[in-house]
Amino acid sequence: MLAVISDIHSNIEALRAVIDDIEDRGIETIVCLGDAIGYGPNPDECLDLIAEKVSVTLMGNHDFAVLYEPANFNVGAEGACYWTRQFLEDHIDSDKRKTYWDILGAMPIKHVMTGQSVGVNVGELTFVHGSPRRPVNEYLFPDDVFNAPSKIQGSFDRFNNLCFVGHTHVPGVFVDPPDFYPPDEIDSVYEIKPKDKALINVGSVGQPRDRDRRASYVVVESDTIRFVRVEYDIDAVIKKVRAVPQLDDYLGVRLKDGR
Repeated sequence: MLAVISDIHSNIEALRAVIDDIEDRGIETIVCLGDAIGYGPNPDECLDLIAEKVSVTLMGNHDFAVLYEPANFNVGAEGACYWTRQFLEDHIDSDKRKTYWDILGAMPIKHVMTGQSVGVNVGELTFVHGSPRRPVNEYLFPDDVFNAPSKIQGSFDRFNNLCFVGHTHVPGVFVDPPDFYPPDEIDSVYEIKPKDKALINVGSVGQPRDRDRRASYVVVESDTIRFVRVEYDIDAVIKKVRAVPQLDDYLGVRLKDGR
């Protein structure tokens, strides 16, 4: 088994709750699809916990923006990136400060493993943040199955069996020919068929946008993918966001509505 998480966005309360849930299930392998930081108030603590608990952490667009430069971000997201960069740069612990930049700089944009290596009955597991075509930045929205089927097909052409993505913060399963199933339509369980291909959006740990305020991640078992939701202390995060003048209050308030 393994757990796949994504889009933590410096929300340590959500990350701790999810890690606790994963450990309660006896799962030892965790893959993070990126956006460990950005938006939220605790980038250092999130990077610390990820370094301790996560086997592989990929590069997301917010990780890239903090490390290099934000592009095509709205004002609130851009401001949060600049604040996060300065916060890490000014960290009181010089050793940790170096470690944080080393973690960000070492993030790959794609990871592939065999299913056998984690007890999953499928040949190959592919992991990216955005899409197989553009791993860091491309969004795959549920409506793309109707509005941009060629984009979905282009993604399916670039992996073999199962591909896990984040980025949109909306969990669900894309299948071929193009269709999308949110967790509530499949009772939060997708059955793995060895010869089928599927693209799974694991949702967001730290900033869900499917109108469900609970943190989202997936558990990959031998023959199933299970979507999991976990409660956490949202009010604590909102309070922390409001205490940082450089972070837009909306980045905390939106957590209440899962949007």
